[in-house]
Amino acid sequence: MRVGDTVIVRRAGDVIPEVVSVVHDKRPPTASEVVLPTHCPVCGSLVLRVAGEAAARCTGGFTCRAQRQESLKHFASRRALDIEGLGDKLIEQLVERGRVSSPADFYTLTAPELAQLDRMGEKSAANLVAAIAKSKHTTLPRFLYALGIRDVGEATALNLARHFGSLEALMRSDEHAIQQVPDVGPIVAAHIAAFFGSEEHRSVISALRSKGVKWPDIEKAAADAASPLAGRTFVVTGTLSSMSREQAQEALTARGAKVAGSVSRKTSFVIAGNEAGSKLTKAQELGVPVLDEDEFLKLLNAGGPQAGPPAKPRAS
Repeated sequence: MRVGDTVIVRRAGDVIPEVVSVVHDKRPPTASEVVLPTHCPVCGSLVLRVAGEAAARCTGGFTCRAQRQESLKHFASRRALDIEGLGDKLIEQLVERGRVSSPADFYTLTAPELAQLDRMGEKSAANLVAAIAKSKHTTLPRFLYALGIRDVGEATALNLARHFGSLEALMRSDEHAIQQVPDVGPIVAAHIAAFFGSEEHRSVISALRSKGVKWPDIEKAAADAASPLAGRTFVVTGTLSSMSREQAQEALTARGAKVAGSVSRKTSFVIAGNEAGSKLTKAQELGVPVLDEDEFLKLLNAGGPQAGPPAKPRAS
């Protein structure tokens, strides 16, 4: 594939576009080869491309301003600590001014200094300070996801939280113990162990706690083994009137269920809200049971209907 090519793409997995092939007869004479950078354009660190992986990564880590900035954006994002009003542009300003270099620095910001930023007035600054204070009360899965550990998405963060029950137990665990978590293989376990083995990361966590960021420990997954939803796979599509899709997913996973992004023959139920689209159609084609919102709420309150044996966990 070259710069200027026409390509054929398809939807891979849930929404990620994948390049299938190049249309060679449409290649312009000016098409040039893709040359990956050898050094990061921001911090100058070496760029590493692991064999077998598509991504080329800066090795600068948190010392790279760009990576630090993106990590801070991830920490404040809606599915992480959910700091309302702390958008990308504000974070970029705070990083450029040297005011924020660690997530813990968010909790030292004051309304007067925020009011001095571009597009910020006194009322907006006061609202943001209140939102930052509100974010101190979170959950363990959200906190783990917010840390930005490589290859740890929302589902893995939830599995880690449910398996270990507390952050302390996870931080004490080695790679072998972490591999006992459902759907966590050796590569992801190594990333997690390395993250918590870093004194810099431990220092960030300690600083966050000292600023009042806290969460309740949760019951380990074994406690949910008796739940009729445990091990079943759900797909949520469309808009629900009583809760957001994220809240629906959290409610399911809290009861031991799994939430997937696409429908397959292994799906136990599809929850269809208003304006459900292709996922509902596929469920109907495959004969997967479909629940409307009222049926879904009854499922949560009463434990739900049975739908055959739970799907076996997939290998990592």
